[in-house]
Amino acid sequence: MTANKTPPMATPRVASGALFLDGEGRVLLVRPTYKKHWEIPGGYVEPGESPRSACNREVQEELGLKIKVGRMLVVDWAPAENEGDKLLFIFDANTTATVLEQDICFSDGELSEWRYVSTDDLEDYVPDRLARRVRTAVEASGQCKAAYAEHGIATE
Repeated sequence: MTANKTPPMATPRVASGALFLDGEGRVLLVRPTYKKHWEIPGGYVEPGESPRSACNREVQEELGLKIKVGRMLVVDWAPAENEGDKLLFIFDANTTATVLEQDICFSDGELSEWRYVSTDDLEDYVPDRLARRVRTAVEASGQCKAAYAEHGIATE
């Protein structure tokens, strides 16, 4: 390699989402109007924006809730065949907010409904890779730690 050439490096897409749990340990999922499956609240990080800031922004845009998410629960390296490398973050939303049903509002038309779903039933709503990531986040939340994952599975 010459001094003028930069070695190849990853330029992953980055997204972040919020983990809301109810008193029974069920996960808050939202149904986008433009997808066939459900998601957790969140979305892509914009240029110059941190993953935590993006998560706060997305929760406000999608659910109408102005919160500051808590600690990072998971960072997941999860490349997708048709999208390339991805780094996906999940932040704990329960450390700073209690979701009250009457406070959730869909103002931008991006979402059509929300519900709490048992971790045992996640595959009925979300792709397998997201189900794995969410379960890793729930486990990290219960253990008060952060996890590094690949394809949704925590590594040591």
